[in-house]
Amino acid sequence: MEVTGAMFEDMIPRMEEAVQNSRKWAENGWQMGFGPKSAPVNNLKEAEALPRSFIYREESVNYWRQIRLMGNDAADAGASAIEALKNGDIDAAEKALYLASYIERPYESYTCEWKTLHDTVKERMAECV
Repeated sequence: MEVTGAMFEDMIPRMEEAVQNSRKWAENGWQMGFGPKSAPVNNLKEAEALPRSFIYREESVNYWRQIRLMGNDAADAGASAIEALKNGDIDAAEKALYLASYIERPYESYTCEWKTLHDTVKERMAECV
């Protein structure tokens, strides 16, 4: 069976949602603690609002800024996957999804959208061989 972009059209809305979610990783955040007492700082806004005297402020701000960068990188890879699917290039879409899931991997305790999407594409590709 030949693999076509139409076989993956139902995935595009899921990917678009994942792109939006990834771009908000730092904004929406997740439960995260800093320092030996695991002081909760659960998103970038909370980190930036900490008083300068808070000993783990810089660490938490840097962490959440890195999360923002990684989320945007994953979203960019996801957007590339969407474009590839729209153009019927399933291999390029799979590779872009792999990249998004690779970027997401260190944070898979908090998010695993890209891994799930990549796994689904790989399964559908295998069915078509």
